[in-house]
Amino acid sequence: MGFILEGLDVEEYDRTYSDRALLRRILGYFRPKLGLMALIAGGIVAQSLNQSALPLLISWGLDRVIADRTAGFVVALVAAVLVTGVLGWTFNLIQRWFSAIVVGDVVLTLRRDAFDAVLERDMSFYDENPSGKVVSRVTSDTEDFATVVTLTVNLVGQVLLVAFIMVLLFFRDTFLALIVLAVSPIVVLAALAFRRIARDSTRRAQRSLAKVNATLQETMSGISVAKNFRQESTIYDEFGPINQQNYAVTLRQGFVFSSIFPVLFAVAGLATVLLVQVGGIQAINGEITPGDWYLFLQSVMMFWFPLTSIASFWSQFQQGLSASERVFALIDALPRVVQRDPGPIGRIEGRIEFRDVTFGYTEDQRVLENFDLTIEAGESVALVGHTGAGKSTLGKLVARFYEFQGGRIVVDGHDIRTVDLSEYRRQLGVVPQSPFLFSGTVADNIRYPRPDATDSEVATVARQLAGGDWLNALQHGLDTQVGEHGSALSMGQRQLVALARLLIQDPAIVILDEATASVDPLTEAQIQEGLDVVLAGRTSIVIAHRLSTIEHVDRIIVLRDGQIVEEGDHPTLMARGGQYCDVYNTYFRHQSPNYRPGTGFVPVGATGSSGQPPPGSAPTAATS
Repeated sequence: MGFILEGLDVEEYDRTYSDRALLRRILGYFRPKLGLMALIAGGIVAQSLNQSALPLLISWGLDRVIADRTAGFVVALVAAVLVTGVLGWTFNLIQRWFSAIVVGDVVLTLRRDAFDAVLERDMSFYDENPSGKVVSRVTSDTEDFATVVTLTVNLVGQVLLVAFIMVLLFFRDTFLALIVLAVSPIVVLAALAFRRIARDSTRRAQRSLAKVNATLQETMSGISVAKNFRQESTIYDEFGPINQQNYAVTLRQGFVFSSIFPVLFAVAGLATVLLVQVGGIQAINGEITPGDWYLFLQSVMMFWFPLTSIASFWSQFQQGLSASERVFALIDALPRVVQRDPGPIGRIEGRIEFRDVTFGYTEDQRVLENFDLTIEAGESVALVGHTGAGKSTLGKLVARFYEFQGGRIVVDGHDIRTVDLSEYRRQLGVVPQSPFLFSGTVADNIRYPRPDATDSEVATVARQLAGGDWLNALQHGLDTQVGEHGSALSMGQRQLVALARLLIQDPAIVILDEATASVDPLTEAQIQEGLDVVLAGRTSIVIAHRLSTIEHVDRIIVLRDGQIVEEGDHPTLMARGGQYCDVYNTYFRHQSPNYRPGTGFVPVGATGSSGQPPPGSAPTAATS
């Protein structure tokens, strides 16, 4: 049992809803479909009446055949049975046709709401929750929700059929009807006994499936890395226990559900044996006619199936309720980034102020503590520092991807917690170290921020980068397919597409996260030319690991443990021989054209009046 349940805990944003709350929420999705629901209800009533009339017709015909055996009557009886069958087929078609429309529309609306919730969730939500599990809620769980809708529609028909048959049974023989009525609660109680077990097993099965989906998605995303290191067998071995767990949990769920009907039908079968005995004796003694006895037996058999369906409904219903519970939990997840009375911000110039800002990704992991920084409009600033210094964090906070715990971040005098977030982000351009490209052409990806951009505008911004030379390397120019995640392009080409995408957006503030990392010198030069075009006249925050980038900015901010330890331009900071020199020697010195491994070098612009390198500058061969 420990293995079966291991790793199937609830997500942080999960919540438990009562059956009543879930049903009320589900019914809210049906409210716009009341017209179709009325039509479905009419079809259900007609179908139930038709099903109830069939044994009555045969019973009446059976008694008449005994008295009147003429061929004409038999033909008429057969014709009546056929008409009843055709009517039943017609009523069933109406019910199922419009039920399918209602179910499809409701699930479509629910999935749209779930997908909208996915888009609204903060970046911290995706840091904590694997995307595969989120995908499972939007796809698999909404599909399971359709089961609830279908079961609900069928339940209405079953209830009506039971009611009509019960009336018919009392009309024919009160004593036998009372026997049926006495056994019915046993069937219902047996089904309800499965209710809690079914709900629990279904929840775990859905969590297990989400875990499988998350593992598959992560594997597919990192398949190139796995193949590069020949770790296919390792991945297979890791997937084995997860798949085995899903098998065990699903098997347990199947056992629970497959146990329901045999138990119910066993109880119903015992009751039927009793009724056959009692009714048969009455028929032999002449207390009821053979037709009435047949009618009663047929009605009882018709009665047990819908009754067991109704009784087992609550156990099966748990699968749909559990699915809807998981979907509603995703929709109702509370955001961490909250805008307070958001208002318009207009066209921004780009002056950014961090005022006593405190931030941590978790309560016990503070990245910034009482942080202050001002970036003037149109100024380009490079953030440098060792890993974990807080460079990327500053960019994410400016983009409002995370909620900070204290202080204020002000853009052009507006607290970013009080502005219209969509309007603000339209004026904010972000280029990550590994830019994400959507499947489609290069042109499609460039015009992504502005779907209305013309082909001419797309071509113009593309040629502004690196003189347009990079387009010559593309097989079909701007019509080149980029592949999944941009896999058909090199890293440098992806960066240039991302810069062109940013250029057509025309943002006031640009955030570049190591935009020239992991590329060859020629591509770096092309990207740097593109950066010069993109950054011109815009406020820019550059998280840099390339010397060519930091040498072009107006100011360099040196961070350590979330605090500013130095700031200035490159020559000034090198001459100072402080923390920047340490970072420079760690990350940038090998990128300098004057660097000679094993011999040391003197950085350009970093020498003092004596011509010697300042303290803390690049080491000599003896010290390196």
